[in-house]
Amino acid sequence: MIELQDVAYSYGGGELLSGMSLALSPGSFHFLTGPSGSGKSTFLKLCYLELRATSGSIRLFGHEAATMDRDTIAAARRRIGIVHQDCQFLDHLTVAENVALPLTVSGRESPANRENLAELLEWVGLQHHKDAFPPQLSGGERQRAALARAVITGPDVVLADEPTGNIDWEMSQRLLTLLAEINRMGKAILMATHDLQLIRQAKTRVNARVLRIRDRTLHYAGADL
Repeated sequence: MIELQDVAYSYGGGELLSGMSLALSPGSFHFLTGPSGSGKSTFLKLCYLELRATSGSIRLFGHEAATMDRDTIAAARRRIGIVHQDCQFLDHLTVAENVALPLTVSGRESPANRENLAELLEWVGLQHHKDAFPPQLSGGERQRAALARAVITGPDVVLADEPTGNIDWEMSQRLLTLLAEINRMGKAILMATHDLQLIRQAKTRVNARVLRIRDRTLHYAGADL
């Protein structure tokens, strides 16, 4: 669904990432690790074309990125759920309205989807905050809302940038369980994280591969994780 072949990315005259190759197929689950500043967020942005590769090839759902026009890119992005590290919301909308925003924008609001919204808010522990506004949420609550918003449309791929970074272990496990269930439905998951304990726990539930960015390149991590 997303394929990178020998991709490099440069910024400010220096090469940040080099020779990156990865294929995200239906039902795959990958963790992306690496030290702070190694380029994990940059790599995720390349995957959904927020950033354009300096060289190499990126394909989204069979389309070569270099030849995709704005409408084709928009259509491809609607099939990707994105959880940003810095969660952004519309502060004049409630939590429930923010989570449902992808449905509203795409014209997919329906009684069934509203029921799914209620279930999803309960699963991520925000059912009692559905009528609150984003400035009233803690950092962890904002991340939970961001994950709910990313998966509300049932995307084919979920790209998550440190979604458990500011929440406790119990909630991390709940979110991991949600991602595992989405993965079992055939969705591809790519999750950037620095939490090796979470990765070890996840590998008892899903058939996950672990990627590590080291020296600007992408490697499969060893069994020591």
